[in-house]
Amino acid sequence: MLMNSTIKAACAVVALAAVAQAQIPVTANIAVSTTWTANNVYDLQAQIYVLPGATLTIEPGTVIASSTVPLSTPPSGGSLAVCRGAQIFVNGNQFNPVILTSAADRATWVGGNPKTGTWREAANEWGNLTVMGRGYVSENAILTNTPAPGSTNFAVMEGLAPPSGSGLADYGGSVLLPSNDDDDSGSIKYLSIRYGGKVIGAANELNGLSLGGIGRGTDIDYLEIMNNVDDGIEIWGGTVNLRHFSIWNIGDDSFDVDQGWRGKAQYGLVVQGYSVNAAQGSGVGDNAFEMDGAEQSDYQPVTTTTLYNMTVIGQPNGAASGDHLTAWRDNARAQFRNSIFMDAGERVVSFDNVDGDGGAGYGFNGTLSWAATWTTPFSATSLVNAPLNPALFYTAQSSGNLCQISDSVFFNNNLAAAYTEANARGVFAVANNNVIAVASPITSITRGPSVVRGGQTMTPVIGLNPAPANDALSSVAFSTGDGFFTSSQYRGAFAPGAASWLAGWTASEAYGYTPTNGWHDLGFGSNVGTNGAPVLSATGTHLAFAPLTWNVSLLKAPAFSLSIIAVNGGTIFGGGRLDTPFAGGTLIPDFINNLITFAVFTDGSGNASLPLSIPTGFPQGYAFYFQAATFDPAGAPTLFGNMTLSNALSVSID
Repeated sequence: MLMNSTIKAACAVVALAAVAQAQIPVTANIAVSTTWTANNVYDLQAQIYVLPGATLTIEPGTVIASSTVPLSTPPSGGSLAVCRGAQIFVNGNQFNPVILTSAADRATWVGGNPKTGTWREAANEWGNLTVMGRGYVSENAILTNTPAPGSTNFAVMEGLAPPSGSGLADYGGSVLLPSNDDDDSGSIKYLSIRYGGKVIGAANELNGLSLGGIGRGTDIDYLEIMNNVDDGIEIWGGTVNLRHFSIWNIGDDSFDVDQGWRGKAQYGLVVQGYSVNAAQGSGVGDNAFEMDGAEQSDYQPVTTTTLYNMTVIGQPNGAASGDHLTAWRDNARAQFRNSIFMDAGERVVSFDNVDGDGGAGYGFNGTLSWAATWTTPFSATSLVNAPLNPALFYTAQSSGNLCQISDSVFFNNNLAAAYTEANARGVFAVANNNVIAVASPITSITRGPSVVRGGQTMTPVIGLNPAPANDALSSVAFSTGDGFFTSSQYRGAFAPGAASWLAGWTASEAYGYTPTNGWHDLGFGSNVGTNGAPVLSATGTHLAFAPLTWNVSLLKAPAFSLSIIAVNGGTIFGGGRLDTPFAGGTLIPDFINNLITFAVFTDGSGNASLPLSIPTGFPQGYAFYFQAATFDPAGAPTLFGNMTLSNALSVSID
């Protein structure tokens, strides 16, 4: 039976729930290259290190679920740390993510199916994932470190306690492994991290994902942090880039950077909330984005970054609930573009100046003042302790000023002081193209009843469709692409009319907080929105002795909708048609079944056109069959629902 690779992947997820998985306790460090597979559940029973020289590969669909270790203090599950000089490859995909969680979370899955589960007010049930590399860092607590970037400057990762002198918690440079901003610690794709953040001691708690000195050779794309006792993602130094990340119900800062991070980020969702009933910062959310330039503000490197397409949703209760949407300290420089900032509990822009750990703040020792960073061009980096090649050292910004928020939309930030500092810094100057909206910039949001947690009034988000609406549907300026940033002429982390990148792999979907994509076969009028029953048509040359140039058109489908068109050579299968429905996929060749799928977006009239060119050599009478499905925002939100064979198009070679 003909089946494309996307359907195969989806079926594998369903099959996984019915297969008895072996429970594998993990009690020893990983010293040789190792692969974890989806037919096992791995139970971290200690602080596990992937040692230098080793590689840990985790296959799609693998679950790592730590059980409680009663003898630990406090009792909680194990943790995983990838040392400098080691690598990790998390190879999840949209329908088979890798899940790092607790046994308590897994116990809520119906029949062991990770597509199910129940949200719980919980965290601190196991540790976290820590990855350490060789990127440049700025840390003044190490007496041998220099204020100017040095190839042996290093730092020690918080939350880890390896044997004294082992260096297993070190990141940054060393004599044997000098700093390298292009360092490669592996890749992380489609990873969901849930219910972690072990409390080690006072002010020493594990984040969901800790990244120390990670170089730009490392790939991180499609990452979720759901419930954590401390920060969601914390980055110290390095140049790692991130795309497609969701951070939800975090007990401290959602996205925290320090020690001179100089990477980029695009498509990020932050939903402030709480994980446990504890003080703010240890169970109740603090800042959405907290940015420290360096441990001491005249050290270099200093955090210098650009973030496109963030959707930031706070806690709209005033006082201190949810704290700030962006907090700035110790000479940090950041540009936010094409983003959404809504429901702030306190300030949209907060000038915190110092981090409370001994840093001296903006303007120290000749560094730029807070006000000056908002008016100084990106190319005019500070000369204090500067590297020899600042243009090559600081590459995350390519236009604008060192600190800037532009082409973004602000909504429902009602606290009297919400915009005070933003106004003082010129955020709403005409040239920045920012909008204070009167209508919601996202499609929908549902909040549960207000509760008091950690002395703060919190109103949790229990339903969210973050697709852009109103002022977020388009922006004046946008990235034109630079090898990392992609061109997205809208505001926020999700494209208009497209399938949500949260669907298929996240806890937020499994818990019913975010919608499941509804893919529908064409030709069923009840499922295709308001434009009538879509049809496929084809025009072009169909001659055996010449290259085939066809234009396959999709007509009368929902406007601005992601659609999939598949083609196969029917004569190979006895002149048959496409034998099964299909969904999803972008340029996925399935050579075994002779099937290729193409992703297209319809225009405002619900039409799309796909030019196809097939070389000579196919015999006369050879038939190609086309079938299509579309994501219909107005249809029923069921994955792969209502897709049966219909409206197939056959084109034969004359």
